[in-house]
Amino acid sequence: MTYPFLNRLRVVESSAFIAAPLAGLTLAQFGADVIRVDIPGGGIDYARLPRMPHPEGRGRSIYWAGLNKGKRSVAIDIRKPEGRELVQALATAPGADAGVLLTNIGTPWLAHEVLAARRADIISCTIQGNADGSTAVDYTVNCATGYPYATGGGSRERPVNHVMPAWDVACAYQAAFAIVAAVNRRQREGVGAELKMALSDVAFATLSNLGVLAEAELLHEERPSIGNHIYGAFGRDFATADGERIMVAAISAGQWRSLVKACGIGEAVAATQQRLGLDFDDEAQRYEGRDAIAELVEPWFAARGTAEVERELQANKVCWGRYKTVGELLASDQRVSTANPVFERASTPGMGEHLAAGSAVRAPAMARTPTRPAPYIGSNTDEVLAEVLGLDSGAIGRLHDAAVIAGPSD
Repeated sequence: MTYPFLNRLRVVESSAFIAAPLAGLTLAQFGADVIRVDIPGGGIDYARLPRMPHPEGRGRSIYWAGLNKGKRSVAIDIRKPEGRELVQALATAPGADAGVLLTNIGTPWLAHEVLAARRADIISCTIQGNADGSTAVDYTVNCATGYPYATGGGSRERPVNHVMPAWDVACAYQAAFAIVAAVNRRQREGVGAELKMALSDVAFATLSNLGVLAEAELLHEERPSIGNHIYGAFGRDFATADGERIMVAAISAGQWRSLVKACGIGEAVAATQQRLGLDFDDEAQRYEGRDAIAELVEPWFAARGTAEVERELQANKVCWGRYKTVGELLASDQRVSTANPVFERASTPGMGEHLAAGSAVRAPAMARTPTRPAPYIGSNTDEVLAEVLGLDSGAIGRLHDAAVIAGPSD
């Protein structure tokens, strides 16, 4: 579901894969009219896995549909000069709420200076792999962050890659924020902005913001591989008597006291502190004594079934969560259902009805409107060219005849 914060703002998106499409989705969820431009039949990410089954072998990409909810789709053959001209015209169309381009496709004809020659107050946001223009994706950036050596049981011999493209996601939200900030400035000062964001810069800046770079530079220490322990405090996963696993976090003093009370280990904790010369009221010392604490907590979980464990943890206000598959999450967790206003039932062409998320922001005083499902490529070509560029049916027909544009394609 969407909010009307950015109503009337038009963003032209020429993109692929995750960071730029997710930035566009974020803007759309706040009410922007995001027009995604692809080549007829779809670009390099239109058929990316996972896909719906199809008798001819290529069904709809669930991945693509998830990232392109709430947008309009225009199919333009940018390999042709006439197609490139159309995209430039869309990006630089007049109007106080137009003139915004979001892209991660570094083509010279969409360069800021080219567009600024057509519209001086253009706002362009270009997402790159590396700041020098060289290619990088989330996984080739993440390997340089040091995290794969610390993740799970990672080591220099066997680093562990993450599964979620965290840097793509962080970059997307930063890009959406930067665009809104630039639009705000343009409204006040009447000037455009050229915004460039490198995926690697987002990742490495995050390392700085979290203190990881300073840790290595000032303390000459690398973040250790500690399995599922939480770095800097106490937290770990534990197995219940019926084979489920529960993650507990005791980062704050209140969380620590709640865990000790729930497990009934107050006396044992006191004895362990005295034996080790540690004060577990201090989170750093809880981290130092994490293995000893785990030895006290583990038997409590092992002696109880999951239902009892969850009741006791909840009753004592412990910070905890249960490990689940995505299927189990859908089947059992009200946070991922229409009971949560973030979610709604959507009917996406080529996929059918399914649960879909809108904006994760909750604004209780504002009405949310349903999110439009992801269109097929080219579903909105004719209406966008008529509405934004003022082309009549004859001109649009001639562009179709010349194969410069295309209508809906699954």
